[in-house]
Amino acid sequence: MPKPPPTDDIEPQPLIPMLQARKGRGAVSNLQGRYEVHAREDFYDDWSDRLVEEEPGKIDDGNDKPQSWKTQVVEEHAKSILSRNQSPDIPFSVSLNPYRGCEHGCIYCFARPSHSYLGLSPGLDFESRIFAKINAPELLQRELAKPSYVPHGIALGVNTDAYQPCERELKLTRRVLEVLHECEHPLALITKSSLVERDIDLLSAMAAKRQAIVAITITTLDTSIARTLEPRATTPARRLETVRRLTDAGIPVGVSIAPVIPFVTEPDLEKVLAAVADAGAVSASYIILRLPWEVSPLFQQWLQAHFPERAQRVMNRVRDMRNGKDYEADFGKRMRGEGIWADLIKQRFDKCIERLGITRRSGSFGTLDGSRFRRPLIVPAAESTRSKSKSGQFDFFDDGM
Repeated sequence: MPKPPPTDDIEPQPLIPMLQARKGRGAVSNLQGRYEVHAREDFYDDWSDRLVEEEPGKIDDGNDKPQSWKTQVVEEHAKSILSRNQSPDIPFSVSLNPYRGCEHGCIYCFARPSHSYLGLSPGLDFESRIFAKINAPELLQRELAKPSYVPHGIALGVNTDAYQPCERELKLTRRVLEVLHECEHPLALITKSSLVERDIDLLSAMAAKRQAIVAITITTLDTSIARTLEPRATTPARRLETVRRLTDAGIPVGVSIAPVIPFVTEPDLEKVLAAVADAGAVSASYIILRLPWEVSPLFQQWLQAHFPERAQRVMNRVRDMRNGKDYEADFGKRMRGEGIWADLIKQRFDKCIERLGITRRSGSFGTLDGSRFRRPLIVPAAESTRSKSKSGQFDFFDDGM
């Protein structure tokens, strides 16, 4: 029997490299660190007080030269501004989104695939190439002025956050709120940004007439998870402070625990509910992790980078609740999932809100009052030509879209 060759003569096999966790946009494939050297207008989101382990702007590619990844914003002249739906899974039928794409960079965002329709990637492009509908307030005025218009509560900031960082300078959401305030039109908005506090004056006045409610999304209380899961959104603790400030201003606040990620944010469910109830929230809701289209591979890459030891376990549990798939889009199933694990989460949620004395957020729309609605006094003329993008504090580009 021939002897086996000496081990010294065997060429070593290359090891398969593990994904290395990076910070900031794109979660794994990002081109920079979480924080940029250049700063926007100051706004307290609580991240600035926390330590950063790596130098901002560096790429781990053997090159020590810092590189920066700036947000690019396109001024878009939209043709329409109100979107309508007949989904039984959501409590509203009309929504308004002043922006396409979102700088918050939440890896789980269900809206990421919408950038594919623009010929852009649902990954970094969705986070860094933002489209601002700069004529949104004027379009809304013209829509509300139509004799056939019937007021229904408008959901603001559903597809992408209406208070993402570029709103600090553009103030599109603020101008939309001014139109709704003038017309005494009911609205509900959802955000994970403390920038909403800027508009407490308008929201408080509308809430006094039952014309405004606000929902704050809080996925987890764990800062270390939030830093990679929602890299440019306000910290969880700061969002709780926002709940308190809005509540103190007389604005009804609900909290959306979305998404619930098995073995990652799911263990925090009761803790989040207790914290938001203590902060003054009057209602709450939750959504099981949704992974439509390109969101699934992006999220799984994030899992492998940040939770490699439980990545397979997480996806197995997701598929348990999605009939063996990464995602099911069927009405009645897509928000809650189905099966024993989905039922257990529902039971935990129901028992907790009952114990805390808060209600389900889905019923909040029914409290809005549209009886005072009045059409706008001034209606801007329809735009005949599209104006060109202008350079300012942002880096604007025109790609012909």
